[in-house]
Amino acid sequence: MTLSRRRFLQLTAASVPALAGLGRLGSPAWAQTPPGIVKPLPPEWFTILGTNAEMRWDTAAGLPYWTPNERFFVRNHTATPLIDPATYRLEVFGSGLRRAEGISLSLRDLKRLPSRTITAAIECAGNGRSFFGSQQATPVPGSQWKLGAVGVARWRGVQLRHVLERAGVTRRAVDVMPEGLDAVVGDSGHVRRPLPIGKALDDVLLAYEMNGRPLPPDHGAPLRVVVPGWVGIASIKWVGRIEVADHQLFSTWNTTQYRLTGPAYPADSPPLTDQAVKSAIELPFGAQLQARRRHEVTGRSWSGRAPIERVEVSIDGGGRFRRAELYGANLPNSWVRWRFPLTPRAPGPLELQVRATDRARRTQPATVPFNDAGYLFWAVVKHPVQVV
Repeated sequence: MTLSRRRFLQLTAASVPALAGLGRLGSPAWAQTPPGIVKPLPPEWFTILGTNAEMRWDTAAGLPYWTPNERFFVRNHTATPLIDPATYRLEVFGSGLRRAEGISLSLRDLKRLPSRTITAAIECAGNGRSFFGSQQATPVPGSQWKLGAVGVARWRGVQLRHVLERAGVTRRAVDVMPEGLDAVVGDSGHVRRPLPIGKALDDVLLAYEMNGRPLPPDHGAPLRVVVPGWVGIASIKWVGRIEVADHQLFSTWNTTQYRLTGPAYPADSPPLTDQAVKSAIELPFGAQLQARRRHEVTGRSWSGRAPIERVEVSIDGGGRFRRAELYGANLPNSWVRWRFPLTPRAPGPLELQVRATDRARRTQPATVPFNDAGYLFWAVVKHPVQVV
């Protein structure tokens, strides 16, 4: 399933035009790329966290509604594999099919099936993890994401339902488990995460395009799963096998990981599904703002359950909140952009806070209960600025 040396060099060369316009960097953009990620990661766009790359919100102002592919965050459990689309096969099998041996589909086979385009966010369950420590004094291990482990894209592909129907899914089917072709993770095997059959037959997409272009290697090429509204681990990248079972399926990623555990949670808490409500400000932490001058504070708010209904901003550390203006698209399973006028009267520190409410009536709280892995931090984030 790996690329020939010639094909690898072709892909590498194809990434070079993305460096155009980055002459402001002090060193070549590819020098910022950690092992395991293919695309350039210029430091003004990304913060490197081990084998992952977080989008910087402080340089996101002015981006379109859809996150450009080159600006989309990267979450890898191991490293980005380079898979030849010409030899790629998707294996669909299991006891939930009429014939357990199932079917094998090429990328060309998949593209012959009816296609669908959706807009959906992909967000790591650990997005915001660092704030457990910095805001609530309960630090947790793992990648210390701020809020940049999220992006919204237009995904084009084939609905998982069509592939399952072609494979002969039966009424006995209970769980569907996509599995990635990236490297094995320790004793856990390949990254895989079960979906209940109801979700699999609903809105799950097998995507081969991202924002109108072929899916990039770092984002799952040649084929990835997109599970709208759910935590990112469900949207398996580089999917190569899909098991359809007439019983429940289990993996590390829905048993010992990606569950809420800790003093506030029961021992049998279920695997994570829906993403929470969150907001991010497109402004550096500690930004300097001139007094008696009008500034437009911008940002984005999102939810995995329903579109955003309102966004409120406080400039006094949460004492008083006022409505921000929502503008542009406000799509399900995605985000909405907002803006808020700010004219500081006098020099000194200010603490900005933003809270969003979705149409399911979920509002960002002031704090969230601690959990051992730092998942789903959705409390209001304290954003200090300095008026000069």
